[in-house]
Amino acid sequence: MHRRNFLKIFGLTLLVSVNSACGEESQGYIATSNKKRIVVIGAGLSGLAAAQELYRRGHEVIVVEARERIGGRIWTSTQWADMPLDFGATWIHGPQGNPLTDLAEQINAKRLTTSYDRTVTYNTSGNPLSEAEEVRMEDLRTQVFRALQKAQDEDDDASIWQVIEPFINQFDESSESYRFINFILSGAIEQEYSGSVENLSALWYDSAQEFDGDDVLFAQGFKVIPELLAQGLQIELGQVVEEIQWHRSPVRVITQKTEFIADHVVVTLPLGVLQAKSVRFSPELPRSKQDAIAKLGMGVLNKCYLRFPDVFWSADVDWLEYVSARHGEWTEWVSFKQAANLPVLLGFNAADRGRAIEAWSDEQVVASAMQTLRTIHGVSIPEPVDYQITRWASDPFSLGSYSYNPVGAVPKMRQELATSLEKSVFFAGEASNEDYFGTAHGAYLSGLRAAQEILEI
Repeated sequence: MHRRNFLKIFGLTLLVSVNSACGEESQGYIATSNKKRIVVIGAGLSGLAAAQELYRRGHEVIVVEARERIGGRIWTSTQWADMPLDFGATWIHGPQGNPLTDLAEQINAKRLTTSYDRTVTYNTSGNPLSEAEEVRMEDLRTQVFRALQKAQDEDDDASIWQVIEPFINQFDESSESYRFINFILSGAIEQEYSGSVENLSALWYDSAQEFDGDDVLFAQGFKVIPELLAQGLQIELGQVVEEIQWHRSPVRVITQKTEFIADHVVVTLPLGVLQAKSVRFSPELPRSKQDAIAKLGMGVLNKCYLRFPDVFWSADVDWLEYVSARHGEWTEWVSFKQAANLPVLLGFNAADRGRAIEAWSDEQVVASAMQTLRTIHGVSIPEPVDYQITRWASDPFSLGSYSYNPVGAVPKMRQELATSLEKSVFFAGEASNEDYFGTAHGAYLSGLRAAQEILEI
């Protein structure tokens, strides 16, 4: 519903210009007689995309990054030498026509495919769904999304939970149907959009565009894309921005260490950081932009990678799903046996549960995960030989995983978030992309859009 094609077309048009910056040497660096000094705040995908395009067009560009690494919410761990693991963005979601696919092709990045066609769903007792259970699950899924589709024809917004509550309350909380509906809400909605069904807007939760094709991940990790975009750029790491003074020219970016002067600034701070107001704007942001920042949602999707001595699950399965007795508890798993030939399982926790377990110790998180795996595969399965765990809501430079549309937010607010301040300060990041929010390609396209806005001045 409410699909929008303009940004998709516009973004792919902009892609033509950035290709030459990242691999087509025939055009290369373009000198300009109107050279400007530009500071880009954030070395994530949106910041690097903007910086690379502006640098290629002959401007003086400095990227300032709070972390001691580039990538932002793209973060590839190399703790396991034989398998880089992505803590943040992992997949190119829908590679067909996706601008990130073009970047991957430029560097011949090896990609691995995971398919939802290779999925096994286990009931609460740990057994694969029977034929009758599968029929019941699909019937309930149809009813859930039919109710949501009906709600999208209404004028007034409501949370997904408010829409589904009358339906789910027909069933006892201990019943199979109740657990199946909770599984659908967690696996198909919260894991996808990162927000709780109690907060997600029934009208607008699914307003993003999508590309086609099975999701692919990078054999060497998603880091290969920011590394490509960072080539040739001046990047200042460990620069925590405290204030942006934009009331007069030049714009001043004040960090904990120093001060940067610029004709233009591109702000790619994650929505969670903007909401926390950890960076001051002087003067304050316009009320309309403040409202957009406050009303949009920053969600959570956390990962727990478990490495085992050998594979004890079905080797030809990519996705393992579990109907938990408790909402959202280890609902979704990915196996890396088929894709990477390694005995690794990745479990997810999203939304409220994903945020709550960040307070747990690593040992508690692993024990909880193993309890679910032992329910499915038996008590005799081995302990993991190692693990890696994310806590995105606790990361001060992201304060969440990616944005979503909560009740009270409308897509136009993302346009407001993207609106520049007096042609001095420009905004990018996945949260500012109305059509592709919550995705790496959305972040990338938003960076190109911000660069183009500056180039058109």
